[in-house]
Amino acid sequence: MTPTRPADTYSPMYFLASLGAGGLSVTFFMWLMFWVPHPGKSVPVFEDIMAAFQTGSFAMQVMILGAMVGIAGMVFLNLKSLFWNLSQYNQWKHTEAFATFSKTNAQSQLMAMPLALAMSVNGLFIAGLVFVPGLWTIVEYLFPLAVLAFLGIGYLAFRLFGQFIARIKVEGGFSDKANNSFGQILPAFAFAMVAVGLAAPAGMSTSATVVGFSIVFSMFFFVTASILAAIALILGVRSMLDHGTNAETAPTLMILMPVMTVLGIMLLRQNHGLGEHFQAHVSDGETFMLLAKLVSVQVLFGMFGVLILNRHNYAKRFIWGRETSVMSYALVCPGVGFAVLMQFFIHKGLVAVDLVDKFSAGYWALIAVTMVSQFAMVALVLVLNRRHFGATHPAAVMPAE
Repeated sequence: MTPTRPADTYSPMYFLASLGAGGLSVTFFMWLMFWVPHPGKSVPVFEDIMAAFQTGSFAMQVMILGAMVGIAGMVFLNLKSLFWNLSQYNQWKHTEAFATFSKTNAQSQLMAMPLALAMSVNGLFIAGLVFVPGLWTIVEYLFPLAVLAFLGIGYLAFRLFGQFIARIKVEGGFSDKANNSFGQILPAFAFAMVAVGLAAPAGMSTSATVVGFSIVFSMFFFVTASILAAIALILGVRSMLDHGTNAETAPTLMILMPVMTVLGIMLLRQNHGLGEHFQAHVSDGETFMLLAKLVSVQVLFGMFGVLILNRHNYAKRFIWGRETSVMSYALVCPGVGFAVLMQFFIHKGLVAVDLVDKFSAGYWALIAVTMVSQFAMVALVLVLNRRHFGATHPAAVMPAE
């Protein structure tokens, strides 16, 4: 069948369309997380949200409605895209195009699948907290199931990554010239997403046993992600110095921004569990310093990425222009990651150590920064979905490596 739209020429990077929507559901949950009181619980649940809606001001009610609509809409887009990708992937993997793809650097892009799967599990858990009455009363029974689900996704991630590593170590064929981006950090991102999911019980469970296993499992994937990210970063920088950057893969230059977010949330969850159950309390000052470091990395790589994207006229070519590239979906993750981590930095960092008063003018100025990033990414997802899944576009460019 002749392709009539960019998405008809399949690439596993379309899993990032699902990932981006799932990440945006988290940005809306941040509103509830930090503006809805939830005494005795580390996260707000349906009962907390309804109580705040019934007793809160008009502004509180508008915020809650906006958050719930945003979460529902983005989780729907997340799952819709995930199921479409799984269907397309199952057909594509039996084609000659897949066989050719699997002999290039791009084979590591298959890690976008476990990355998206892990994000979807996180998104469904958030939807459960927000929309399912009484969920908190059975949540302790759900944590072991969640751990098993994330371990299953982790197994899939290791199997896919192992096939890639085994091929290049036995057969060779890894192209240094085609590695002139941070695309090879994608596997680290996938393992980091599994890590943050595995750390969820550490931040919420009342069982020391569950918390302990949660910390052990999530730390294993944290170490895996950190080592792979460091190696890929060094190799990518070296290749870029030799060969420059490629316009289509330039969005990957900011991939460390969402990686910092998921690893940061993982560490916060672990620290909470360690303090509650193992007497290893972390002070507000230490949390402030951790978040300040992570946000600094985000800002640094954000500036670097924007600089290179502007040099390539990326937005004019691939967002608003005649060209399309599936790699454009990689732009959603940095904006989402920055918006989420900034929410934590503002509340668990700046407000917690009394550098900023909650609800002061300075506070709202910082919140505005997160809102700009959040809604810019909502708009970007909608624009990209229309360009890739809508009517025929005059030029469809799909990167091979």
